Amino acid sequence: MKENTADSITIPYVRQMRPYREWSPGIHYAQAQTMPTGKLNWRRLYDFELLYVSQGAAVTTMHDAAYPLQAGQMILLPPGVWHQNEVLSEPHAKFIGIHFDFLGEMDVQCEDDMVVNENHVQPRKFAVEAVSDEFSPLSDHLVYHPSPAVVEWMEQLIQEFSMRSPGYKLICKGLMLNILVSLLRTQMARRIAKSTPHGPQIAALMQAVEADPSHDWSSRSLASRANMHEDHLAKLFKRIAGKPPGEFVADIRHREARRLLRETEQTVMEIGQQVGYEDLHYFSRVFKRHEGISPREYRKLARML
Repeated sequence: MKENTADSITIPYVRQMRPYREWSPGIHYAQAQTMPTGKLNWRRLYDFELLYVSQGAAVTTMHDAAYPLQAGQMILLPPGVWHQNEVLSEPHAKFIGIHFDFLGEMDVQCEDDMVVNENHVQPRKFAVEAVSDEFSPLSDHLVYHPSPAVVEWMEQLIQEFSMRSPGYKLICKGLMLNILVSLLRTQMARRIAKSTPHGPQIAALMQAVEADPSHDWSSRSLASRANMHEDHLAKLFKRIAGKPPGEFVADIRHREARRLLRETEQTVMEIGQQVGYEDLHYFSRVFKRHEGISPREYRKLARML
């Protein structure tokens, strides 16, 4: 049970201005998990955790506030902060969890090095958050809507961390740096979105694409939905989302196709149609261009791993 004390809403870790050349994230744990409906125990961490909901729904209670999480959303759990995770969806939800520190300063040998044992708290172990002049601290925003690229990097990181092939630590570090920079850029995009009167419209379009990737999301239909000229929409969309509308739609469809290939028994044709491609051959060509292998080969490889 969480203690109702002032410590539960303070920031017990340190933020330090550090140049990017000193950012050297250490990965302590990386795994995909399926959790049944219900509440987990209250806990605190020594390190940082990124918890991404790949399927289902959950809620995290932290700082005396509830943070609802739907599939496609991610929450940052900072060190030393009391929190409780709860799976809301029946019969379970699926997650990707990555524990890390920014500077590689932690020596993690077991779970007690990541999760605080309240009978033996070690304040010096709480990880440092690296910050820069260019971005606000990552922990200023706890809930993120990561891009398809970030999800793919997380999946690659899990594979490298699990297989532990020679050089895996270096690859994991590089993937984690990609993830961190992308999330920091998301903060910037949020500020840009708030600074333009069309920001909420673009954000709503992005959410609509995420919710129904099979819909006709041509530039014309997107512009019509936003009541804008196509060229104007494309410029605003790229400024806020970081990529043109067509590329954003393609990335969302590819991410969903990857998930369905891994997690369902649907045929490749059914999956292609479900993510917006009526033609099987075109879907296969697009998938191979993104992934380097065909949908069938991807499914076979994913199940081997």
